[in-house]
Amino acid sequence: MRLKDRVCAITGAGSGIGAAAARIFAREGARVALLEVNAEAGRQVADEIGDAAVFIETDVADAAAVAAAFGQISTDFGRLDGLYNNASVFWGERDAKVTDIDLDVYSQIVAINQHSVVYCCRQAIPMMIDAGGGTIVNTASSAAISGIPGCTAYTAAKGATVALTRAMAVEYAPQKVRVNCIAPAGIYTPMIRESNLDDPSFNEEAFLKRTPLRRWGQPEDIANTALFLTSDDSAYITGAIITADGAITIMPAF
Repeated sequence: MRLKDRVCAITGAGSGIGAAAARIFAREGARVALLEVNAEAGRQVADEIGDAAVFIETDVADAAAVAAAFGQISTDFGRLDGLYNNASVFWGERDAKVTDIDLDVYSQIVAINQHSVVYCCRQAIPMMIDAGGGTIVNTASSAAISGIPGCTAYTAAKGATVALTRAMAVEYAPQKVRVNCIAPAGIYTPMIRESNLDDPSFNEEAFLKRTPLRRWGQPEDIANTALFLTSDDSAYITGAIITADGAITIMPAF
């Protein structure tokens, strides 16, 4: 088992990629702390996993709530070896061009998608250093590489996550803390269904034709990438930005 006896925290663990990662990490031997704002969803995943999981109701956009959550992780597990910053929102109907977006909406999207990464890493890194090292996996997006028109806040937050990943990777490598980033696109999760597939203007057939693999990514595709980056299989990888997008970001526009 690739994560035997390790303690890993996963944000946004109540559904989609986070829930898939929680199941896979536990199956690989980890004890997992599930940080999720939706209490019903978080408890359901924790109950499904069993004794290896602890659910902690957490608003990751709230620095005090994040500090309390990691305090509970310290109490419950006594250490932390891995952090998967997975929690994200995509408010396509409320995000907008920089000249049009409501600034409160901008702040909320950035807080959930990027400030949460800072809040969690501030708490996790000292715990990992105390444990002799650890791994952090951050979630960016193909938007950080190619941009999405009309999604100023989301694109900015994910771009900042890429830059933060690189900064932390070089800052904490001497303390044996590795920091990497996954940049997904087109993953079939509740967030995608709500923001894209429920939008009558979204052309699913055209989207899949633009994706060289010609399919949606599944939550397990990204969760398995996070497993690789969390495990010793990636022991010499830090500061990497892994695009897991079916090659859509390198597909010509024509």
